[in-house]
Amino acid sequence: MLVEDELYGEYKLEKVLEELINSKPVQRLKGVHQGGASYLVNEKWNVTRYEHSLGVMLLIRKLGGSLEEQIAGLLHDVSHTAFSHVIDGVLENEAEDYHEHIFERVLLESEIPAILKRHHLNYECILFEDSQWTLLEQPAPELCADRLDYTLRDMYRYGYISLEEAHYFLEHLTVVEGRMYISDFGAAEWFVKTYYREVIDFFMEPLNIYANDSFAKVLKRSLEKKLLHLDDLLGNDEEVLIKIRESGDREVQRLVEKIDHKVRAEENRADYDIHFKGKMRLIDPTVLINSKLIRASKLSEEVKNRGQKAYEKAKEGVYIKIL
Repeated sequence: MLVEDELYGEYKLEKVLEELINSKPVQRLKGVHQGGASYLVNEKWNVTRYEHSLGVMLLIRKLGGSLEEQIAGLLHDVSHTAFSHVIDGVLENEAEDYHEHIFERVLLESEIPAILKRHHLNYECILFEDSQWTLLEQPAPELCADRLDYTLRDMYRYGYISLEEAHYFLEHLTVVEGRMYISDFGAAEWFVKTYYREVIDFFMEPLNIYANDSFAKVLKRSLEKKLLHLDDLLGNDEEVLIKIRESGDREVQRLVEKIDHKVRAEENRADYDIHFKGKMRLIDPTVLINSKLIRASKLSEEVKNRGQKAYEKAKEGVYIKIL
């Protein structure tokens, strides 16, 4: 199987990866938007969990990660519900990790364990012992494949960075003892700037927040009225929307109708309709210079200042007025 990605290039994949990509849990992610309900108000915000999952797998491959870690990367988001993190707003889950709580159940109820067994791979070791996959996941503020892919993919797709910039940055990634570092100080500064554009200019963009806050209300009422059950969210976005629309419930229908491309929203601390405080997302990657590993903030006042401003913004939250 040949796959080609705009960020990482073309790769010929092993049979096990092909079968996993074609499995129902991974194919479902083609209909799950990375940005939750934001595509309902801006059709350009259309990156899917499928694209991100393949991207994480390919980035790990590009950096020399094992087949097992590539599999873990491909499957790390299969338990994301429809509309991604919107469910965390419904459940008032500040850690934004509902998908992690159901990960094992979703995997075990799928064909994925059988695929891995058929290829003589231990699915429990690969999927449920994730601390071993040091390229895939690292606690903030370090780099990891998951954090890096969604940043580059979103920022490229939404026009904040060029493909040439992304490729230049990727050329300056290096791996030391299974961990990802940046080998050029300028590339580190560039990524910090890009990451905070993702976190502040996109995640905390007023219209984006409005869409997800509004759809959280839709899901909450639908669950309360038993128009939906939590397991219905293991379908894709469109399937959930169809179920809501076919319910015929007028209250929920009106809530859905308010979420459209005509809505405008702006930050307004003095007169606001929504106050949003999301998960704290900070970055301070380690740079490899002259065989020494040094935090970017120790090398750059700009990195330090960007981190401080992002911390203050996240701590205060965003006050949004619907126009």
